[in-house]
Amino acid sequence: MHFDKERSMPAGQLRFILNFAIPLALAAGLSLALYLTLIWSARQSDQLAQQRQTQLVTLIVSNMQAGIAHDQESSSVWDDAVRAVTHQTPDREWLNNNLGRWMQTYFQHDGAFIVSPHNTLLLGFLDGEIDQDLSYARIAGPVQPLLAKLRARLKEKDDTGVDDHVLSIGESDITSIDDRPAIISLKPIISDSGDVEQVPGREFIHIAVRFLDGSFLDAIGRDYLFENLQFARVGETGEIQSRAELRALSGALIGYLTWTPFRPGTAVLNSATPTLAGIAVSLLALMGLLAALAWRRSAHLIRSRRQLEHMAHSDALTNLPNRARFSSYLAGVLAKRQSTDLVAVLYLDLDRFKDVNDTLGHPVGDALLVEVACRLKETMGKTAAMVARVGGDEFTAAVQAADSETIERMCDALVTAIRRPFVIHGHPITIGLSAGVAIAEEGCKDARELTRKADIALYHAKAAGRNRFAIFGSHMDELVRARREMERDLRLAVQDIQQISVHYQPVFSVECQELRGVEALVRWRHPQKGVMPPDVFIPVAEETRLIEPLGEIVLREACRAAVEWPGLTLAVNASAIELRSETYSVRVLSILNAVGLDPARLEIEITESALADTSGHCERNIAALRAIGVRFALDDFGTGFSSFGRLQRLDVDRIKIDKCFVDGFGKPGGNEEIVRAMINLAQAKGLRTTAEGIETPEQSDVLKRLGCDEVQGYLLARPMPAEAINAMLARDRDAGRG
Repeated sequence: MHFDKERSMPAGQLRFILNFAIPLALAAGLSLALYLTLIWSARQSDQLAQQRQTQLVTLIVSNMQAGIAHDQESSSVWDDAVRAVTHQTPDREWLNNNLGRWMQTYFQHDGAFIVSPHNTLLLGFLDGEIDQDLSYARIAGPVQPLLAKLRARLKEKDDTGVDDHVLSIGESDITSIDDRPAIISLKPIISDSGDVEQVPGREFIHIAVRFLDGSFLDAIGRDYLFENLQFARVGETGEIQSRAELRALSGALIGYLTWTPFRPGTAVLNSATPTLAGIAVSLLALMGLLAALAWRRSAHLIRSRRQLEHMAHSDALTNLPNRARFSSYLAGVLAKRQSTDLVAVLYLDLDRFKDVNDTLGHPVGDALLVEVACRLKETMGKTAAMVARVGGDEFTAAVQAADSETIERMCDALVTAIRRPFVIHGHPITIGLSAGVAIAEEGCKDARELTRKADIALYHAKAAGRNRFAIFGSHMDELVRARREMERDLRLAVQDIQQISVHYQPVFSVECQELRGVEALVRWRHPQKGVMPPDVFIPVAEETRLIEPLGEIVLREACRAAVEWPGLTLAVNASAIELRSETYSVRVLSILNAVGLDPARLEIEITESALADTSGHCERNIAALRAIGVRFALDDFGTGFSSFGRLQRLDVDRIKIDKCFVDGFGKPGGNEEIVRAMINLAQAKGLRTTAEGIETPEQSDVLKRLGCDEVQGYLLARPMPAEAINAMLARDRDAGRG
């Protein structure tokens, strides 16, 4: 028996080992493996967190560099600033208030300087230093090469980088000033209207300085939760610190921004270790949970990094790729394409989108852009390799197709798709689409040139009447040149008013055909091209803001002529740009006083979109002019957005019924009932009505039956010079005496 017991012990030990030791060893091995996995995950999480923080710091510094240049343009692109610096005795207090200390108090710039074309210092301060010469001496070293480069670009009229958001060229760099890191930004002081003449390369230069330590680092650390964020020179960073390099344009290392890195993985690991040292079974479960948590945090950091990359290359509103991503993609497509591949760029622009913003507001406009983006992607399907939003209401697409006919069919489909009505926040909205197409020639590798050609084709499509597409041809470059020549010639015509004349279209009573008034219409007789149609040059005048001096010429000439026509009202058109000028009402009053015309005889015709002015200038101008007796008429009534509802709030005396409604009289589904509703609504509001474009006796009879007050059109009289109006009045007087 004893022998049996001795023999049974090894068997029991073996069973113990088999039953307990091996599972424990496996559990210990599994626990160790899980623990090592957790350590690895923690390190990965720490590394990803540090990479994300480094990218964020680099992005913040880059945005600050662009932001300083943008801050400068608030005062450097300004007619008053150009006049102030070029005056024989510059007003230093004004310059300091607007281009000096104001930059410090409002934008937190640490320094501001103004340098003349002869490199003399007009104004300057830096970080508390009162003596401007001593201040400038501190930055002169890094400023001189930037200043020389900017002057050379100005002299060559290089406008690279200038767009709707960047108003002027500039130079910027990261440098060291008194062993402190700083951003230096140079911008020319230039005219915002183009009316102040400047010699290229001889502009005054505004210099802004922002130190990248002190308050700048305090703000970043506070806003983005960076611990111990500070600037360190080369060789001063500790091993436990994360850091982001600060480099000049030349590549020279200025130093580092360092901080104590956020280590989410290490924090999780440290909190888990005491538990792991306790109960093994609980530790295994906890390790699995913590490992999953670490993985999830790591995945979250990866998603955050991808989201940052996505935001840098995507449009925030529509989630489409932005201009930078589109340009990069197109360059890659052109570089890799085979000789048989057909690659085209579509440049798309929405027609009448500005009217939506003006009448219904920017929230509706933003929602409309989102719907447009969805409709573009749906219509293009897989044919478009990429659709992008490049700004405002402009989109681009890169297309790869077998032949040009496929591209043309797609453009037709796009125009048709966008013309289908949208319903945004309960508002039915109808807009249009114009498209420019450029097809890459064999061997074309220049993405910017291909996009430029598509933009030129877009201009051609708009000039041809909008709601259509045009494919770039070599003749289109000539059209752009002609457009620039027209702008130049129109500017000369406004200066030399002999080319500008005013014609007058009579307005008659619908009851007795009696002459009641005239509408002033501008005419431009080009020295070489003859009479230019208003629908050709008026849009150019509005785009270049020449409409303001042109409108003043017309108003002055028309008022001077109307003084000789007692009893007649004078209607003069005013554009939205004129009405939104702070000084419009003063200019009108000055002209009335100068020529001696009774304000009650003047009627200013405005469009509905001119009243959608968030600044309030339009409303104040109308109120001021109505107070002295000037009357207002709403032109093109019924062709805008929500005209009937808006009429309830408009302070006008007359509505003008557009020709498009009159043209439908007598046709199936004609507009008689629509015009009847307009006239009844106007009468209910105590407003008078005038119908435009009367060309047949039948149209005149219908308007008389519907109760319209006055009419004008080719049936009754075409626009004519003032001498013809004098003759018409003389005939009426002679007929009365007879």
